[in-house]
Parts: sequence; C-alpha cells; structure tokens
Amino acid sequence: MLDLARLRALHAVSVHGSVSAAATALGYTPSAVSQQIAKLERETRTTLLERQGRGIALTDEARHLAATAQQLLTIVERAETTLEERRGLPSGRLMIGAFATAARGLLPSVLAELAARHESLDARLVEVDPHLSVDLVAQGVLDVAVAHDWDIAPLPAPEGLERAVIGDDLCDVLVPAGHPLAGRGPLRREDLPGQRWICQPPGTVCHDWLVRTLRASGHEPDLAYQAAENHTQIALVAAGLGIALMPRLGRGPLPDGVLALPLEPVPVRRLYALWRTGAARRPAITETVRLLRAHWPQRAVARPGGVSPAGRGGAGRSRPRGAAIPG
Repeated sequence: MLDLARLRALHAVSVHGSVSAAATALGYTPSAVSQQIAKLERETRTTLLERQGRGIALTDEARHLAATAQQLLTIVERAETTLEERRGLPSGRLMIGAFATAARGLLPSVLAELAARHESLDARLVEVDPHLSVDLVAQGVLDVAVAHDWDIAPLPAPEGLERAVIGDDLCDVLVPAGHPLAGRGPLRREDLPGQRWICQPPGTVCHDWLVRTLRASGHEPDLAYQAAENHTQIALVAAGLGIALMPRLGRGPLPDGVLALPLEPVPVRRLYALWRTGAARRPAITETVRLLRAHWPQRAVARPGGVSPAGRGGAGRSRPRGAAIPG
C-alpha cells in the first residue's frame, strides 16, 4: 500500500524541481522530504531520483508515479472538502501562497484572525513569486494564492480555477526631500524623463514599466540603481540617489527625507485570491477569501481626492487601468 504522505512529497519535488523547494512548500525540512522519497523508493523497489549535475532529476518511473499522485491528491481533496463542508467549520491544513508585499502587508492580520477564530484550521503561508502561484494552485500544491495582474501582463485564469478581487494597489513616485519634483503636485508621465531611477532588476514588471513608459515619451530611462527589495530601494531614495515607483501595499512608513508623490494616470495593480473550483465549497477557503477582502488596507486603494474604488461600487467594479508593478 502506497503511503499518501510519501506520494505528496514526490509530487512536490516534481512540481518544484528540487528537494529543498519541495520542503519549503510543504513546511518540512529537506531531510524529512528526502526520507519520505527514500521510503517510497523502498516500497516501490524503484529508483525515483537521480543525480544530475548539482541537482536531481526524476526518473521516468517517478514522473508516472507523480502524475498518479496528483490524481490521488485531487480525490483526497474532494473527500476532505465534503467532510469540512458537512461540519460547516474551517478545518485541516490550508496552504496559502502570496508574493512578497502581500505576505508582508496583508497576510499577517489575516493569518492571525484565522488562528484566533478557527482552532481546527492549520493555515500556513509560503512566499512565492506571483508568476508561479497560479500553476501551484492548479497543481494542488497551494490551496489559495494571492496574486496580482497589470496591464502589460494580465493574470491568467486557467480552467478549473476561480478567483475573487481583493483590491487595487496604487503606486506612487518616491523622491528625496529637496528633489526638484518634490514641490510639484500630481506628476504626469511627461515629468519623468531625465531622472535617475531606482527600480527592480530586469525581468520584473516595474523595470518593464519604466522602460516602456519612458521610451514611449522618446527618452531612454537611466536605471542607475537596481534592487529587488522595496526597503533597499527606499534607502537609496533616502540617500538622495534617485527616484522610484513603488506600490503602497507592504511599503510601510517612509523615513524622513522621502516623499510619496501621486502620478497621473495612477499606476495600479489588482490583487486576486485564487483557488481550485473543486475546493470552492470548502469553508476554510471561503473564510480565507472573506478575510483577505475584509483586511484589505484602505490606504492601498485610496485614490487622489480621497475617493476609493470601494466608495464607487466596491473592488469588483471595473476600473480604468494604468500601468502596474509587482512586489
């Protein structure tokens, strides 16, 4: 009889590509995952992992077994959903994935309320790149993902997944105090050329947004400082080295000497919660989605003039799309 926990470990390795990444997703240590795979190899009398350079690769037998494991895990999820639905209370383990700024600016309060309200629910968080989260939900690795989209890369919605709007996250231009732009009102994109920029590295939406926007106005952007962490970018702005475009969610209070200026049209990214259709009735998921929307910080959605999307019909209402950037 094959052990489901060991099949889950193999499935996670097949999805994430390494034992360490699978361990992070499952909330185990790499040693524990390796032990599960080793036991599964003994049970099946089959080699499942092979060394390939500095990493590992699944054998053909392992890939077939991992595919079967996904089918079994789907069946188990349906059974668990039915039982949880009959009880009417969130329970069991719930894996939540979120990108960095959502994990920092939104999830702590949501997870704290889930823990306080539902003792039988074991909610866990994994920080994951937004472009990976949709597939991880579809593959059953995550139960719920917090993801976002933007104009230049809309969020895909594969068959078998459902989603709900959480809210709109607005972006500001951060400038050092004393900067020539600091005394201005709302900035226009025509004000941006000729500046030294602090932004995320190539391959991110922030980087692509700046390049596309400034090139469209006939100027090549001067991307002088590139850093992945928002706090590093803010520190560089505070040092007077340049300006940055940054979302409000998870940004935290700005230090003295850094000003946030609105930009028109406002760059916006929209956040979603995603889950599998087969688990849509699970109380743990409906409660988590409800709390994600309830805890959405109003300062992230407040627009110039004090009018928020919720004040005009709620987060689900269509909005004019500006440009947007990732966390």
